[in-house]
Amino acid sequence: MEHSVINVLFVGNNFARIMQGLWTSVWISVDSLAAGLVLGTLLGILRTLPSKPLRFILRLYLEFFRIVPTIVLLYLVYYILPRSFNISWPASWMAILAFALWVAAEFSDIVRGAIESVPVTQKESGLALGLSKTQLFRYVLLPQAVQLELPATINLATRVIKTTSLLMMISIMDVIAIGQQIIEANNQKYPTAVFWIYGLIFILYFIIDYPLSLWSKKLAAKENR
Repeated sequence: MEHSVINVLFVGNNFARIMQGLWTSVWISVDSLAAGLVLGTLLGILRTLPSKPLRFILRLYLEFFRIVPTIVLLYLVYYILPRSFNISWPASWMAILAFALWVAAEFSDIVRGAIESVPVTQKESGLALGLSKTQLFRYVLLPQAVQLELPATINLATRVIKTTSLLMMISIMDVIAIGQQIIEANNQKYPTAVFWIYGLIFILYFIIDYPLSLWSKKLAAKENR
């Protein structure tokens, strides 16, 4: 019977629904990364400034998002924030907000570390040429920092994609939520449907994340050389 159990993937529009759920996970990941990387770049630059109070506040921001579990963050943004500030955004946009704030916190530390890793001689040379601090960041520090931070940025992207598996907890019909619906609807007819559904979801996540992981490792190896 096992050869026929795999048919659960193709009964009705099950496969199309799974792919639609995957698309939901992907576009939320992409939008969250886009917003988070922009904000994180700004925060990372600010963390390199000499102002101790500013650096302390931004450090607290980073530690908050590192300490608070992502599922708790999603609940805070989805349930508490709308009631406190009378916000009525769709669940998908609330998820993007939560993930973007998390990405910004993590990426700010990546940017800070990359900027501070640029050799001091590069900074001194830029200042000796008469560059202002803004020009120094734009033409000297940031271009070199981008190369240094790229492997860590790709790793962060893979983490965000995997963490979208929590979206079902705030009623978003992502690939996990749709897969669970299909399993529950076919549990009696196909008792082992859970194996095929989650097996397919595993493969889909692997197809998306594994190339990114390989790319990150190649860039890291190149940087080490």
